[in-house]
Amino acid sequence: MSIDTTTLDGVVELREPALTAVVTAVTHTGGTVAVAVVTTALTMLMLRAGRRDDALLLSATILTGWPLMSLLKLQFGRERPPQPARLVELTTHSFPSGHAMMTAMLATVLAVVIARQSPPGSRRALVAYCALGAYTLAVGLSRVYLAAHWLTDVVAGWLLGSLWALLWVGLITRVRARL
Repeated sequence: MSIDTTTLDGVVELREPALTAVVTAVTHTGGTVAVAVVTTALTMLMLRAGRRDDALLLSATILTGWPLMSLLKLQFGRERPPQPARLVELTTHSFPSGHAMMTAMLATVLAVVIARQSPPGSRRALVAYCALGAYTLAVGLSRVYLAAHWLTDVVAGWLLGSLWALLWVGLITRVRARL
């Protein structure tokens, strides 16, 4: 038995109505619409604060990451976990998890932005990093709980999202250094 099927069997046994309601709410915070709204609001706030590079980093990462994730789903064409285990109706492919990938991009970029603005050893920054990590972790695990994705889809989404964000960090940093 694979780690994916073992994990799916385990989460199905954990399910109860109250937990499913909470997990469903958590999963919605990592969807495309939610990430777009947060990205738009934060980009506007960054622009208003005169932090153009941070605004560009955030918006460019998310705006290019979504089509990348969609192309990867088409390329791999992996089927989602089967019914009746799956608690959500979805028509797209499973690999990588878009929720995990998008929230990892968002969390990684925001961690970099916080690091740029915080003094070394800042407790506030450490709390923010932990909150960002917990957010993407909760959203990704919600996708497994709901059987929207296999565990490996979620892990791949976290890795790809973080790497994509770090590529943009490197690009924006290099461009800024040349100016």
